[in-house]
Amino acid sequence: MPLDPTTAERRALITGATAGIGAAFTRRLAADGWQLVLVARDAARLTELATELGSTYGREVETIPADLSTDDGCAVVEERLAAGSPVQMLVNNAGISLNKPFLRSTAEDEARLLRLNVHAVMRLTLAALRPMTERRNGAVINVSSVAGFGTVMPGSTYSASKAWVTNFSESVGQSTRPFGVRVMALCPGYTRTEFHQRAGINMSKTPEWLWLRAEDVVDEALRDLRKGKMVSIPAWKYKVAVAGLRHTPRWLLQAVARDTRGRIGRDER
Repeated sequence: MPLDPTTAERRALITGATAGIGAAFTRRLAADGWQLVLVARDAARLTELATELGSTYGREVETIPADLSTDDGCAVVEERLAAGSPVQMLVNNAGISLNKPFLRSTAEDEARLLRLNVHAVMRLTLAALRPMTERRNGAVINVSSVAGFGTVMPGSTYSASKAWVTNFSESVGQSTRPFGVRVMALCPGYTRTEFHQRAGINMSKTPEWLWLRAEDVVDEALRDLRKGKMVSIPAWKYKVAVAGLRHTPRWLLQAVARDTRGRIGRDER
């Protein structure tokens, strides 16, 4: 087990905690008896969620309003991971996508995507692992995506950022195991959250059977963490899809992707 079950007080820090997979982690861990440190940009939504969790589960909830696409935002959370009550689990869930291809993007937008999807994940993982390895106890879950296994969204740099998260988590996880600390990449497929709506991506033509529930994604992630997996791919259909992405010839994958909703920025009404 990556987490000591005899620990009287277990505490998890979750980024992007107010919506989607982050909110599902928050509610599941609260129900399982964890104390929580919640991070998101929207202070009002953080306060509302903390009040809900306190009244429903009687849990201690800290809130940190922070924009992790900025150095200052990352620094605030790094400081919390290094000081105060120990954090036994970090869930790096905050992330964004851009609803436009690279050729129509801007350096500023692409830099923000990299700062949040890559830079913040690296900084917070490092800040969490130092005390965890000293205590020889803890776990980090970095929320990645099946998109990281192939260029399924032609023109988008989102999949490249998630490929980094998965590779990073596997590499770092190999080095932390001797210290009793696990690092795992969680790679879900299409999940019912606010993610696509916030990015302005029209998902109306995505078949219903492809969608996952955030709660189911979290359940499988925690099971895979207990099993010691370094990469968690929820749902058999996405396990099959990832196998295909890994072994399909690039020319065929690119041809299929051009004929699906992967064309970023296209009006699909």
